[in-house]
Amino acid sequence: MDKLGKESLLYDFYGELLTKRQQEIYENVRFGDLSLSEAAETYGISRQGIHDMIRRSESALEAYEEKLGLVQKFLDNRRDVGAIRTLAERIRTTQDLSLLNEISALAQRIEDR
Repeated sequence: MDKLGKESLLYDFYGELLTKRQQEIYENVRFGDLSLSEAAETYGISRQGIHDMIRRSESALEAYEEKLGLVQKFLDNRRDVGAIRTLAERIRTTQDLSLLNEISALAQRIEDR
């Protein structure tokens, strides 16, 4: 996964745990079109202050993921659901009901997470 994709997922899962000011600045700089200099002017703090806030926010989001692992669970579940869909399609086309065991195993793995 690319850096922006990872940042987006981390923010989607844990962004609400940042302060409102951190959220606003992080969104405008990372996902908007605001440069560090523009953000500094907009928020009345130094460019270095904006840079430090972005880094602290990124560190906090990564720490939440390290402790909770919600993004990784989400990605694992999405991968396994895709595998279930693929197996279901194979059952439709081949009528091979033995594939149901694989679907059951994948479903169990999702439930156990």
